[in-house]
Amino acid sequence: MIDPQGQANKWIKNMERDSGLDVIKLSDRDFLRTLENGVRFGRAVLLENIGEALDAALEPLLLKQTFKQGGSEVIKIGDNIIPYHPDFRFYMTTKLRNPHYPPEVSVKVSLLNFFVTPEGLEDQLLGTVVTQERPDLANLKSQLVVSNAKMKKELSDIEDRILALLSASSGNILDDEELINTLAQSKVTSNEIAAKVSEAEATEREIDETRELYRPVALRASLLFFAISDLALVDPMYQYSLTWFIALFIRGIEEAPKAATVEQRGDNLNDHFTYSLYVNICRSLFEAHKLMFSLMLTIKILQNQGRIDGREWRFLLAGPTSSEPVQPNPAPDWLTDKAWNELLNLSNLPNFRGFADHVALNLPHYRAIFDSNDAHEMPLEHPWCKSLDSFQKLSFLRCLRPDKVTGAVQAFVSEHLGQRFIEPPPFDLATCYRESSPAVPLIFVLSPGADPMADLLKLADEMKFSRKFEKVSLGQGQGPKAERLLEAGMERGIWVCLQNCHLAVSWMPTLERIVEGISPDRVHKDFRLWLTSMPSPNFPVAILQNGVKMTLEPPKGLKSNLVRQYNRLTDAYLSASSKPDEWRRLVFGLCLFHAVIQDRRKFGPLGWNIRYDFTDGDLNVSLAQLQEYLDKYKVIPFKVLRFLFTEINYGGRVTDDKDRRLITNLIYTFCGPQVLQPGYAFSPSGTYATPQETVVSVKDHLELLRAYPIVPKPEIFGLHENADITCDQNETYDMFATLLALQPRIASGAN
Repeated sequence: MIDPQGQANKWIKNMERDSGLDVIKLSDRDFLRTLENGVRFGRAVLLENIGEALDAALEPLLLKQTFKQGGSEVIKIGDNIIPYHPDFRFYMTTKLRNPHYPPEVSVKVSLLNFFVTPEGLEDQLLGTVVTQERPDLANLKSQLVVSNAKMKKELSDIEDRILALLSASSGNILDDEELINTLAQSKVTSNEIAAKVSEAEATEREIDETRELYRPVALRASLLFFAISDLALVDPMYQYSLTWFIALFIRGIEEAPKAATVEQRGDNLNDHFTYSLYVNICRSLFEAHKLMFSLMLTIKILQNQGRIDGREWRFLLAGPTSSEPVQPNPAPDWLTDKAWNELLNLSNLPNFRGFADHVALNLPHYRAIFDSNDAHEMPLEHPWCKSLDSFQKLSFLRCLRPDKVTGAVQAFVSEHLGQRFIEPPPFDLATCYRESSPAVPLIFVLSPGADPMADLLKLADEMKFSRKFEKVSLGQGQGPKAERLLEAGMERGIWVCLQNCHLAVSWMPTLERIVEGISPDRVHKDFRLWLTSMPSPNFPVAILQNGVKMTLEPPKGLKSNLVRQYNRLTDAYLSASSKPDEWRRLVFGLCLFHAVIQDRRKFGPLGWNIRYDFTDGDLNVSLAQLQEYLDKYKVIPFKVLRFLFTEINYGGRVTDDKDRRLITNLIYTFCGPQVLQPGYAFSPSGTYATPQETVVSVKDHLELLRAYPIVPKPEIFGLHENADITCDQNETYDMFATLLALQPRIASGAN
C-alpha cells in the first residue's frame, strides 16, 4: 500500500484491532520470527515503511510457495519450514510518495494507492472544522448517520425474514398464519422506520446545509495541503504528514479571530491558517525556495477562484514554444531577438492578441522600461496598462526584463496575500522547541558552512539544560554509542543531539525504529532529540514528516539578515559597554558588514572570486573582541580591530588575494571613526545609515530595519547598479524551472 500519509496504516490497525495485529519493520531484530509466528498461528502481520527494495526472505510469502508435508500445508521462510495457516494475512505499507517497483515485484503483490485525494481530504477537513466550530452539529450528524444505518439494517432484516418465510412456506400462503402476522407486523414496523428515516434524512439535510457554510475553509485547507505535498519534489527534506497538517489546522481554528457571521469567521479562518502554514513551512525551506513557495500558494488560491489562465501560467514558467521569430525585430539596437521572439509568442495567447504590434508602435515607451532600474514598477502604454493585471504583467517582464520578475512576483504576492507573505519570519529556536515533545524530534537541515551548535547551546543554557545536553557526531561505528545515548536520554530526561545524520545512512533505519518506538508515557518529559543533516534522500521519511524541521542558512537579503541578527540581541547586550553610544553604532556597522559580505555571494564572480561560507561564529567572535577593546581602551583602536576582523576572524577563510584586498576595503566602510557619527550613510543614496541617538533598544533598531527595502540596491555592496542583472535573471529562471517541475501536479490539483 502506497501510504505517504499513514491513512492505510491507521485503517489496517483499526480493522485488525480485535484479531491481534503484529506490526513489524525490516529493521526489527525479531522481524523474521514475528513473521513466522503470524504464518504459523494465522495472525495478521503489517510490515511498515518498506522501501523500493524488498527483503529476499519475503519471496516465498509473496509467491505463496506452499507445499504439502505430512498432510499439512507448509511454507519455507529462510531455513525454516513452518505450517501455513489459512487465516494468515500480510500487509505492507510504504511512506514513499512515488515508489518505483519493478514489474517482477508488482506481479507478486496487489498495489493499492492510499494517497489522499483532494475531494476526500476536503470532506475530512470539513468534518474537522465543523467539529471544532459546531460540536453540537457534528455530534448530531454522527448520531444520525449511525441511527440511519441501524434503521436501514432493520428494514433489510425484515425483508430477509419475509423472504425466508416465503421460501419455507408450503401450500396456500393465505393459510400460513405466521407469515400473515409477520407481514402485517413488518408493514407497521417498516412504515414506522421509513417515517423515522425520512425525518432523520430531512434533519441531516438541514445539518449539511449549515456544514456547507464551512466548505470554503475546508477547500482552502485542502489545496494548501497539496501545495506543500508538492514540495517533496523540490527537496527530499520537505516532507509533511497529514497528521501534522491537521493538528496545525485545528490550532489555527482555535487561534483565529472570532466573528459575528459564519462568512466572516470563514474569512478569518482562511486568512489565519494560510499565514500560520506559511510561517511553519518557511522555517523548513531554504532561502532559495521561500519566494517560490509564496508564489505557488498565491497561484493555487487564485487558480481555485478561476482567476489564472492556464496557458498564461504555462508561458510564464516555460517561455515560448517556437524559437524562430515570424516578424522582423523592430528595434535590434536595444531589443534582443530572444526578447522579441518571446513577445511574439506571448501575443498568441488570447488576452495578449496584438501586444507585439503594440510594442512595435510604441518603441520609445518600452525602451524606457527596458532601460529602467525599476522596470517592474513602470506602467505599460495605454490601453494595455488597464487590460493586463499584475499576474499577466509577469509574462511581459519575462520577455523584456527577466531580471525584474522577482520584484514583480513580490508585488504580485503582496497584492493578493499581503506584505507578510514576502517577508519570512526570522529564525526562532525557542518557538521551535515549544512545538516539540519527547516523541517529536527537532531537525536542523543544514547548508554548507552552517553550524547550529552555538544557537542550540545558547537555548540549552537559557532552559537550564546546559548540563543535561549530550551530542555525538554520527559516522562509522558511532551507531551503538548513539543508541546508548538515546536510551540514557529517554530515561534521565536529557537533550540528545545526533549530528551529521547524512553520514550514517546505514544506521538511519535503526534511528527510525527508535524514534517511532518512543511513547510519551514511557519517556521522561524533558527528553528532546535534536538531529542535524544535510539534505539527503536517505533520511527517514517518517521522522521528517512528524519532526519540527528548521533550515539553517543566512537569510536572503540585507534586511532579513539584519533583522535576524538583532532578534538574537537583547537590550542589556546593546548597553553592555562603558561607551554605549559608540558600542551600539559599531554593532550596527559590524552586523551590516556581516550581511553585506554574505549577500555579495549572490553576485557570483562579481561578488567574490571564490565563494566563502562566512558564519554567525565569525560575527560573534568579532562582536566579543569589539566589546573587549571598547572597554579596555580610552581611544578606540580601529586599526587593531580591522586587523582582527579581516586577517583573522573573517579573513582566515579568504584565500584569494583580490578577495582579501576587497574585504580589507569593505571593513573601512563599516568599521571606522565615521561610523560613530549619527546618520552616517554607508552608501550614496543614504538608505543605510548609522542609527540616530534616539535608537537605543532592540525594538528601536527593528523598527528602523523595517523601513529598509526587501531587495537592496547594488550600491550598498560597492557594486555598479547593473551588477544584479545576471543574478536576478538566474534567480527568476531557477524559480520558474522549479515550479515547472511541479506543474503536472499543480495542474491536476487545480482541475
